[in-house]
Amino acid sequence: MTHLADLPVWAAIPVALFLVTGAALALIGSIGFLRLRTFYERVHAPTLGTSMGIGFVLLASMLCFTVLQSRLALHEILIAVFMVVTTPITLMLLARAALYRDRSEGSGDVPPAPPA
Repeated sequence: MTHLADLPVWAAIPVALFLVTGAALALIGSIGFLRLRTFYERVHAPTLGTSMGIGFVLLASMLCFTVLQSRLALHEILIAVFMVVTTPITLMLLARAALYRDRSEGSGDVPPAPPA
């Protein structure tokens, strides 16, 4: 039914390893998100899990489709570039917004703003 049955064993093994590793890293990031207590701790774990996990899944996809189509499949690199650029920027903007909110509410859990 699918073309994945045509994937040779020498390529199927690394593809499976990359997929399992990517899924495990995403799972670890999700568990970290659930277990950590504060917002500042919580934003860090899924960011790392997403970045590393998506990297391994994209490697698996690139290898699989390169072997199946007998040509270099590079369109996954564009997905990786967008993920690598947007994930840290999103983390930084969320953390800064939360820090601003906590400082304006007078929370003692965050350091005070530097003098201007």
